[in-house]
Amino acid sequence: MWVEDWASRAACKGDTPDALFVRGAEQNKAKAVCAGCPVRTECLAEALDNQIEWGVWGGMTERERRALIRRRPAASWRTILETARNREESDRVNATV
Repeated sequence: MWVEDWASRAACKGDTPDALFVRGAEQNKAKAVCAGCPVRTECLAEALDNQIEWGVWGGMTERERRALIRRRPAASWRTILETARNREESDRVNATV
């Protein structure tokens, strides 16, 4: 299920926005915040679908997101990421049966 109000559940919601809009090695710290975020997929899809150019979103830097967009410029990233997440969850459930 895709939740529209994902930002209120983000791991970074209490951080200052400046913490996610950094350069260089500081980006690794920002990406670490995303690592365990429950809405990482939604955040990344938002940035990719809207071609947000700055900051770390969903654990990816602007450079990393640009590379994905170049590979699939007309893609609906929300659909791609949601499908991948659902497939992963289904595989995990099937593995425990």
